Amino acid sequence: MTISRNRPTLIVMVKEPLPGRVKTRLGRDIGVIPATWWFRHQTRRLIRRMRDPRWNIILAVSPDYQGLTSRFWPNSIERIGQGAGDLGARMAHLLNVPDHGPVCIIGGDIPAISPTHIVRAFAQLGSNDFVFGTATDGGFWLVGAKRIKALPPRLFGGIEWSTPNTLKHTVLSLGSVRVGFADR
Repeated sequence: MTISRNRPTLIVMVKEPLPGRVKTRLGRDIGVIPATWWFRHQTRRLIRRMRDPRWNIILAVSPDYQGLTSRFWPNSIERIGQGAGDLGARMAHLLNVPDHGPVCIIGGDIPAISPTHIVRAFAQLGSNDFVFGTATDGGFWLVGAKRIKALPPRLFGGIEWSTPNTLKHTVLSLGSVRVGFADR
């Protein structure tokens, strides 16, 4: 676990991959065990792909108490708890975890993401305060911040998650900052 202050940080949000705790909507369609199997293999592949010398990688695990000690996640990658609250509160907390430099957050269940997407997102932070990877459903698959100073703890407060307007409302909640978009 070598964290360099000279590199940006990529945080991957993951849940302890236990049946009934992950991909619950998918589990209703294909079954809990197949959904859990998919999540386990998807997150392992994603973590392998995201290991890159251009950035530090941290796993933000949930639940905090169990995920931190899980044997499922690679021991060679730093782990931190996601913290309490809704998705917005947890992302705001995670954006403040590194005490320096640019940080991006992604979920562990994004099959099509590649290191190229992450490079482009970090590049957007060169001229913007925040960056989002936009999703076709009105949400986002990546959020990043330049991190010149600590961000407010209620950064994403009051956002309704998983709606067609999630990205729009999130960007509006940021106020007058420069926002870039990666791989629209």
